[in-house]
Amino acid sequence: MTSTFFIPAVNIMGNGCLDEAMIAIRNYGFHKALIVTDFGLAKAGVAARIAEKLAMQDIDSVIFDGAKPNPSIANVEMGLGLLKESRCDFVVSLGGGSPHDCAKGIALCATNGGQIRDYEGVDQSSQPQLPLIAINTTAGTASEMTRFCIITDESRHVKMAIVDRNVTPLLSVNDPQLMVAMPKGLTAATGMDALTHAIEAYVSTAANPITDACALKAMTLISNNLRLAVRDGSDLAARENMAYAQFLAGMAFNNASLGFVHAMAHQLGGFYDLPHGVCNAVLLPHVQTFNASVCADRLTDVAHAMGADIRGFSAEEGAQAAINAIRSLAKDVEIPGGLRELGAKLSDIPVLAANALKDACGLTNPRAADQRQIEEIFRNAF
Repeated sequence: MTSTFFIPAVNIMGNGCLDEAMIAIRNYGFHKALIVTDFGLAKAGVAARIAEKLAMQDIDSVIFDGAKPNPSIANVEMGLGLLKESRCDFVVSLGGGSPHDCAKGIALCATNGGQIRDYEGVDQSSQPQLPLIAINTTAGTASEMTRFCIITDESRHVKMAIVDRNVTPLLSVNDPQLMVAMPKGLTAATGMDALTHAIEAYVSTAANPITDACALKAMTLISNNLRLAVRDGSDLAARENMAYAQFLAGMAFNNASLGFVHAMAHQLGGFYDLPHGVCNAVLLPHVQTFNASVCADRLTDVAHAMGADIRGFSAEEGAQAAINAIRSLAKDVEIPGGLRELGAKLSDIPVLAANALKDACGLTNPRAADQRQIEEIFRNAF
């Protein structure tokens, strides 16, 4: 088996690392940035703060705050228009998964032309994207360091999975001091998103020893720190551990890919405009229950990494312990109990399942599934 490991060329992390990152950005020799962010971070002055720090390095910038939750094709096109109009030579994404993914779409289209829907699937582009610096403010998606870009096609009510080596950022920045303002709900959702990345990568058919090590360490850090970060957002030690955890989980799934949790969650997000991390958290135990018949040993490792006492357990008992640990963590951080609470409808399940089976993330799930089985997992999650 051969493996190719994808990761940004430079990754700066740790409390207070933002200033160090600014020096690194200056040394690339860029002149003008398109800062891609969301309305909340712009309103809170965080985007202006980044613009000021860039100006101190003699770098001009313009702010695009049109990255919506579950960014759409229209968001990408609007940002691309501003980039061209302002003659920016690089992109800075600021935020969580939504601004990062929107920025990736903009940067990819800036050099490859066409529309972002042209690049749905795996490695559909021919040229590297415009240089992208990704500054993270959440601890969950790992979009600041992955080759994954998820954009909503509102006309089809689906999330497009763009998995492309050319959308890997040039530089990622994880400063926990930018994460302390995250509200409890977002902290919980993004943390469970990171846990989903780690677990899906670990049971993936494309897992390898490098991704295994990253995934297992991420699970332990999340299990030990997410409750603390949700309870007290100013706990910088917990925030820093979660920043490392989500990055490790990103290293794992960026190279081992994912599974049916993400393939199904993408449909819920695209259909109902629901928060991605919450959808993952609700689906995760149900998909792993489905997977347990083919990867009980691996799920036993998950249980151990999450702190469960599995001495003397059979593989089947270990798998159940993992599922119990997932449920316990989700409950402790107040994740909704089922899809019904999120507003999903049983009548939509056939369409959701059909679209999930087309999602590239499902290709590496350890157990294959057909339409009927995906529908059953959806129903169980209600």
